[in-house]
Amino acid sequence: MSRITLSNLAHSYLPKPKAPADYALKEMDHVWQDGGAYALLGASGCGKTTLLNIISGLLRPSQGRVLFGETDVTDAPTAARNIAQVFQFPVVYDTMTVRENLAFPLRNRGRDAAYIAARVEQIAAMIGMEAMLSSKARGLTADAKQKISLGRGMVREDVNAILFDEPLTVIDPHMKWELRTQLKQLHREFGHTMIYVTHDQTEALTFADKVVVMHEGRVVQTGTPEELFETPEHTFVGYFIGSPGMNLFEAEVEGPMARVMGHPVPLSESYPATRGRVQIGIRPEFVQLADEGLPVVITRVEDVGRHRILRGEAFGQPVNLLLPEEIPAATGPAFLRLAPEKINVYADDWRVLPVGARRAA
Repeated sequence: MSRITLSNLAHSYLPKPKAPADYALKEMDHVWQDGGAYALLGASGCGKTTLLNIISGLLRPSQGRVLFGETDVTDAPTAARNIAQVFQFPVVYDTMTVRENLAFPLRNRGRDAAYIAARVEQIAAMIGMEAMLSSKARGLTADAKQKISLGRGMVREDVNAILFDEPLTVIDPHMKWELRTQLKQLHREFGHTMIYVTHDQTEALTFADKVVVMHEGRVVQTGTPEELFETPEHTFVGYFIGSPGMNLFEAEVEGPMARVMGHPVPLSESYPATRGRVQIGIRPEFVQLADEGLPVVITRVEDVGRHRILRGEAFGQPVNLLLPEEIPAATGPAFLRLAPEKINVYADDWRVLPVGARRAA
């Protein structure tokens, strides 16, 4: 297992990139700690798979270096990096049995027969395929084949890292939760460095200890699920994490007060004078109906069981709030109160720190 360092890394698929827009991956420095369980989360086309392929050696970056521990592996082939990679669509040997597919990486490395047999049984139990070990892979369903791919990626205990590129896309929805749970269990047991690429926030937040959020070729925030929810460092994180995502209001901010179209909104802390496009952001969980506050028109009430989602419009912008079942709600004009301690301030999409605050290292 290794710490993975990306130093001054950037990549373009163009032969002579000139502007930032020419880069699929904008310049970045990033460290994946040894033994960490990470999710790489973002919308389709944001650069997740490009970054994963650079780490695995399938792609050489246009600039910068990739280090495993203290070793520069930027020009090292995939085989020399000692990693396992599981792709979005299943890669299996159809003429082999499930047992032979799972054993293949170990036989390739000359492990003894007893170890291979025991390890294959262990992984087969984890992916729920003990009863199929003697079956040929040909003819199995797509999700069964992907479980074989997952198992083959995890069968080795000596890898530097295991990379998962949207591995549950073809898995039956009922199996996804179980397999994510088993992946976490495997991580706790063996401590592999794991990087799990997904566009699904539920997969990311339930699998990873740290989530790396990408947007338009940049890493915009790395943090725990709680940090991403409570203090999104970029408006995209606020929008992408949570269901519904964070509400954003164009605002003027001065000291401990924001003004949204002239309406005062108290803040829990004082903020410096801020240039650019200024917005305040707050999660729907922390917005309440009130007798006075920001005017809104509630256009729809959705009952989702434990609570209701109220959808509306304020100053031409969509607004969402969550209410417990016992609180009455109806469509029509209303007022909103925003919890001051849950409001974040943004300038040109990046979070502004209160006066005297420092960013966590």
